[in-house]
Amino acid sequence: MLIIRPEPLSAEAFRDFGEVIETRGRDHFMINNGSTQRYHRLAEVMLGKPEDRGIISIFRAQRLPMPLDVKMLERHPLGSQAFVPLKQNPFLVLVAPASDVPDPSSIRAFITDGTQGVNYHPGVWHHPVLACVEEDDFLVVDREGEGNNCDEYFFADNTRIQLVHDA
Repeated sequence: MLIIRPEPLSAEAFRDFGEVIETRGRDHFMINNGSTQRYHRLAEVMLGKPEDRGIISIFRAQRLPMPLDVKMLERHPLGSQAFVPLKQNPFLVLVAPASDVPDPSSIRAFITDGTQGVNYHPGVWHHPVLACVEEDDFLVVDREGEGNNCDEYFFADNTRIQLVHDA
C-alpha cells in the first residue's frame, strides 16, 4: 500500500502542478486612492480554445473521512482550475503530474494554511477538493466551453493508495 502524507504547500514545491495563490511574499501596488493593495496576476486562467470562457463558481465541500482510500484522480485537459478557500480553512491538495494516466508513485499531497489557494495547470491530475472541516466553501475559477474538460481515472482494485492526515 502506498501511504501519502501531506507536506506544507509552497510555490516551489507546487511549481510542477500549477500556481499557489497567496499574497505572502508577493509584490503589490496601491490602487483606489491608496486604500487598497492589489496583488496582481497571482495565477493565470488558462483556456484551451478562443471561444472558451473563464467562469467563477462556488463549491461547497464536505470533509471526507481519514485516512482516505484514493480511488481516483481527475484532470482538466482544456483549461486550468483554481480553488480559493472562502472561510480561510486549510484544505488538502492531492496531485500527480500531467501524463496519459496518473502514476501512483508520483502522487504528492499538500496542505494549505487557509490563506492559500491553488491553480491546477491544464492536464494535472488531482483529487476532487478535500475539505479539512465538516463543510467548507471554495471560490473556483475554471473553463466553460465545448468539449469534455474532465477526465477521471480510476485506479485498479489492486492499487492501494491511502492519504493520511491527522488533524
